[in-house]
Amino acid sequence: MPTVVTRCVCALAFSALAAGALAQERPKIRAASLTLPVLAPLVVNVMKEKRFDAKHGFELEVRPYPSISAYYAGLAVGEVDALIGGPTVMQKMRAEGAPVQIAATAFRLSDLSILTKDPAIKTLADLKGKQLAADMGSGQYQVVSIYAREKGVTMGKDVTVVNANFPLARSQLAAGRVDAAMVIEPIVTMMLRQDKDLRIIFNGAAAWQEIAGNAGWELVLSIREDFAKKGDLPRRLIAAMQDVAALTRSDPDEVDAIVVKTIKLPPGVVKEALTNKRLELDVQPAWGPERKTIWEMFERAVAAKFLDKLPAEMIIYTP
Repeated sequence: MPTVVTRCVCALAFSALAAGALAQERPKIRAASLTLPVLAPLVVNVMKEKRFDAKHGFELEVRPYPSISAYYAGLAVGEVDALIGGPTVMQKMRAEGAPVQIAATAFRLSDLSILTKDPAIKTLADLKGKQLAADMGSGQYQVVSIYAREKGVTMGKDVTVVNANFPLARSQLAAGRVDAAMVIEPIVTMMLRQDKDLRIIFNGAAAWQEIAGNAGWELVLSIREDFAKKGDLPRRLIAAMQDVAALTRSDPDEVDAIVVKTIKLPPGVVKEALTNKRLELDVQPAWGPERKTIWEMFERAVAAKFLDKLPAEMIIYTP
């Protein structure tokens, strides 16, 4: 007859096996991230650190990429199921045959800025005849280009664009090789902290509000069509992202601490960006009221001749 100790050992062993089985059954979602000090790592790292993925019944597998072009290519070829990217980049990828869909909103345009230390440059139009460091393959550059067209400025023609990712754009401006730099948070806050002579002459949310009547979206959650067919996994991912967004509003100190530990940013940078509302993570289903705003961004990309045509309506994921 088994002793009490034997029964306890068996019960513990069974519990461990059951827990292991449950962990193995938890589906994986492969998400792209960047090794640059930008926004995508913030979302995935906070999600993993706070175990929001486990809370919603999946395991987030983060795959890092060293450049924005490789980052988007990972989604196009199926190395990852999801990433946070520019809506007009998704429009372009869809036009080129990539099976991508937009499932939710992510970051507002408020964290996109153009900085300069030249007192004569006060607006984007003042960059005519000057040099701007910007990542020409990014969704942010597309937003700047669309706005510029609305104001009668053609990027690459009226303004010389030096192709540079966000950290390099920061370095180019600091070295005086360009007149202005297009950057995003948290780099914006780090630059303003380092050089008090720097000024923001362009803010994405304010610019889009001016031409469209809404603040627009800098980044959205994009998923592959094959992943979209995996039951409620897209909804689970959105729910986990909403938990991250809620934490950025309720406890910027904790978010800052996680980012300091995972991305190795200086303490206080992300908290300052969140507090100043330059960094706004707002996750809403793309198939809801924000569908209209996203679609208008597509329309403006076509009107500015940045892209040839509107995408098929199925680019917006619907459960």
